[in-house]
Amino acid sequence: MTIREIFDKSTTAFNAHDMAGFADLIADDAVVRAPGGLSGTGKQACLQFFEGWLTAFPDARVAVRDLYICGDVAVEDGTFTGTHTGILQSPAGDVPPTGSKVSVDYLQTIRHRDGKQAAFDLMYDRLQLLEQLGLSPVSA
Repeated sequence: MTIREIFDKSTTAFNAHDMAGFADLIADDAVVRAPGGLSGTGKQACLQFFEGWLTAFPDARVAVRDLYICGDVAVEDGTFTGTHTGILQSPAGDVPPTGSKVSVDYLQTIRHRDGKQAAFDLMYDRLQLLEQLGLSPVSA
């Protein structure tokens, strides 16, 4: 599979909440890094991270605006949307459901190795997410 094909299958699986299909595309020793000091190593850690978003936002979807591929690296520019009706796990503790709808832009760099996703580096505006959840005053 090409990097583009792996990316498309992964995005389709995430949007379908098909974690078994998503898992098939992740290397056993994959790593994930995200804002707030979140990080994990291993396929299971990566799955737990992404499943956490689907648990907190059962209607979660990503819309990819742009995808740039250079060698074994894919850089994704997109928007995450969902309704917060489940518990959101965060480094600061669990966030109970707020019922709020969110739409948060993100960038993610995905490194590939041997036909699998080997590293996820996710970047998004945590303050924007907290504001949309009603957990932080909206900036002026």
